[in-house]
Amino acid sequence: MAAQKDQQKDAEAEGLSATTLLPKLIPSGVGREWLERRRATIRPWGTFVDQHRFSRPRNLGELCQRLVRNVEYYQSNYVFVFLGLILYCVVTSPMLLVALAVFFGACYILYLRTLQSKLVLFGREVSPAHQYALAGGVSFPFFWLAGAGSAVFWVLGATLVVIGSHAAFHQIEPADGEELQMEPV
Repeated sequence: MAAQKDQQKDAEAEGLSATTLLPKLIPSGVGREWLERRRATIRPWGTFVDQHRFSRPRNLGELCQRLVRNVEYYQSNYVFVFLGLILYCVVTSPMLLVALAVFFGACYILYLRTLQSKLVLFGREVSPAHQYALAGGVSFPFFWLAGAGSAVFWVLGATLVVIGSHAAFHQIEPADGEELQMEPV
């Protein structure tokens, strides 16, 4: 824990804190704080993908122990693997890119419209939640044509396979005081 704080202080001294590395498009708030915590607790990618650290578990007990401990230890790395798979899915599907552009375009138009004046339909003021629901309704046919449902399930399945395989076959990182444990005979 103290080593992580020292690394963070060193990075801040060099002008590379986690807050400066985050995209400016992410507004400050709960989401940005969560992403900052994920980036601060990320484990080194070298140890994450080290081929010498992969082996077959000896039994079901060791498999379960590896799954639990590796998911806890590499949680932030797994979040970024998940985000990378989402990015891959979106980039490789042009129609999904169009659907996302329609959705975010509709949201942006509604945002600009609310800056000028309140949106009124049939004599009633429309709340921001209803406006974004309207943007979702307008873009829904595009998402349906793009196969967004299958893309979501592909990302979830690929994430489970990649993370599950890594967690099951990657040897557990030794915690403090566990290096000298004896195996029962």
